[in-house]
Amino acid sequence: MQFVHVLYDILDNPSTSRVFGSAGWCCLNTTEKSVDKLVKPCYNTHMEAKNTPRKKRVDRNHIIYELRVNGLNYIGVTAKTESTVQKSVRVRANKHFYRAKTESKNWLLCAELRKLASKDDIEILVHEVVRGKAEAHKREVEIRRALKPALNTDVRGD
Repeated sequence: MQFVHVLYDILDNPSTSRVFGSAGWCCLNTTEKSVDKLVKPCYNTHMEAKNTPRKKRVDRNHIIYELRVNGLNYIGVTAKTESTVQKSVRVRANKHFYRAKTESKNWLLCAELRKLASKDDIEILVHEVVRGKAEAHKREVEIRRALKPALNTDVRGD
């Protein structure tokens, strides 16, 4: 519901009121119930300005981790989203486990995780904490090339 301010011009014309609404000041003829615009509507000139998109962070810490499942290993990278590095990697490992159990992916990691009874059976190792997403992914590729993990199926950069 819109609120309008009414000013009565009793001296000029007792049957006419000035109303300020969304279109600016208008003259309201109370006897005929019509609206005559007296003044051009005043628009917000800042509405034309384009909002600049928020700059994406590039300085966030990323963690390069290794998961060991049934003697086989997987190398991955995740952002540090929790209070500690270990907690962030544990959350990511739990997500891997949950997706393996609920989705029907044919990835080697998912197949091995489905064989586990509990997510606590996943062994987690932290290799490095790297500042910046691009640098972390570059370093992950280097580590994957060196360790040749058995459960990585995505070989981008290799």
